[in-house]
Amino acid sequence: MSNILAFDIGASSGRAILGKLIDGRIITEELHRFPNDPVQTGDRLQWDILRLYHEIKQGLLKAKHSGAEPVSIGIDSWAVDYGFIGRDGSLLGNPLHYRDQSSAGMMEKLQDELTPDEIFKRTGIQFLPFNTIYQLYAAKSSQSPLLDIAEHFLMIPDLLRYFLTGEKYNEFSNATTTQLFNPFTQEWDEVLLQHLGLPQSLFSQVLQPGSPAGYLQQSVQEELGLGPIAVHAVAEHDTASAVVAVPALDRSFAYLSCGTWSLLGTEISEPIISEEAQQLNFTNEGGFGGTYRLLKNIMGLWILQECRREWERAGQNYSFPELVKLAGEAPAFSAFIEPDDPMFMAPGDMPARVKEYCRKTNQPIPNDVGSLVRCILESLAFKYRFVLEMTERLSGQQFNGLHMVGGGIHNTLLCQWTANAIGKPVWAGPAEGSAIGNLAVQWIARGEFSDIWEARRVIRESFPMTNYDPEQGEAWYDGYGQFLHVTGLH
Repeated sequence: MSNILAFDIGASSGRAILGKLIDGRIITEELHRFPNDPVQTGDRLQWDILRLYHEIKQGLLKAKHSGAEPVSIGIDSWAVDYGFIGRDGSLLGNPLHYRDQSSAGMMEKLQDELTPDEIFKRTGIQFLPFNTIYQLYAAKSSQSPLLDIAEHFLMIPDLLRYFLTGEKYNEFSNATTTQLFNPFTQEWDEVLLQHLGLPQSLFSQVLQPGSPAGYLQQSVQEELGLGPIAVHAVAEHDTASAVVAVPALDRSFAYLSCGTWSLLGTEISEPIISEEAQQLNFTNEGGFGGTYRLLKNIMGLWILQECRREWERAGQNYSFPELVKLAGEAPAFSAFIEPDDPMFMAPGDMPARVKEYCRKTNQPIPNDVGSLVRCILESLAFKYRFVLEMTERLSGQQFNGLHMVGGGIHNTLLCQWTANAIGKPVWAGPAEGSAIGNLAVQWIARGEFSDIWEARRVIRESFPMTNYDPEQGEAWYDGYGQFLHVTGLH
């Protein structure tokens, strides 16, 4: 029995999860958990990348001290953000946060030079204002001095992996999210890079999930008192890892990875790069084994998280279970928001923005906490239905239910309301989907699982799922009609 270690770093927290295979079952143990707070410096919002690296080393030390030194390590994180490495191997500046405002307006500006048709046909990636292509375009437009001295572009997991190993690789699932990777050539897109004025040499070899990516370098071994532990490139976009962990039995399935962001879609063997996919702003992100994730980003629980932070600043401290309880007691279908309205993107006074949206759309204003939380959660559930139906249309599949994974499944009210909204069962679990998918890819790479379907079977047998059957069908059917009318979605 060997130990492996998954570092799963989300937009608000990270964790080190130890994994073991015992009698055909996966056993996990959380060794270390740490916050991931962005840092505002002047008018820049940045990631504290060296703190994250420090926390990874703490996770390794805790594994060693518990007598469970791992034989391999994998790192997954959020997408699109990056850092530059200079000629001497040093990090050039702190990576910007995708919610930083430096790339505001850059998507529209670049689309004046390259048509959306051309960008989508070359990448198959949805148009989001924080995509890496627009961040790099912003850096080029502002004549960032970093571009003059940068030797290597590394995304967040690539960067952390580089600190551990000294090896510079990009990884497939995260590379696709940049809107700079061509799924047909399986390379960085030369036309887009040339238009941005970026040298091809800046971008490294792209590894498939499960590829060996080096070993702990000597300096790290000496600092931590560890051996030459293998480091794998897993499915390093945390959603790609979460999809690996979906405990599906059918080859055709729909998933919702639910956390700060919600990502809803299905797994396909080839990208769907069509006019309809572009019009619906769907994306084709890389997955494990050369698959693609046909999905759509939904703003997710970020809106509720920001509301909670605003209430805390005002001295009102609510736990998430308390907020869910208050929502359950509030009147149903009183007001709705479109979760993906740009007004909900940036940090700030989110309760005021929810009220402003309701005011602008001539709805009742949710003036108490419970009503406001209910407005958010009902709106998310209805947006999930809207995107699920689009996923069925684009993929040509009909799904008999929805797999929900990720930390958002602890919100049992959201799970039940999602089942109510889609009129189909919701199967919730596992909660630590990204970490478990990270572990699964390492086990596949080590030959412990024959393929992803054996891994999914073992995941299904190792972690409990909660089933939510739809309730109050007629009321939720009518509520969905109200939601579509208010938000203007069609």
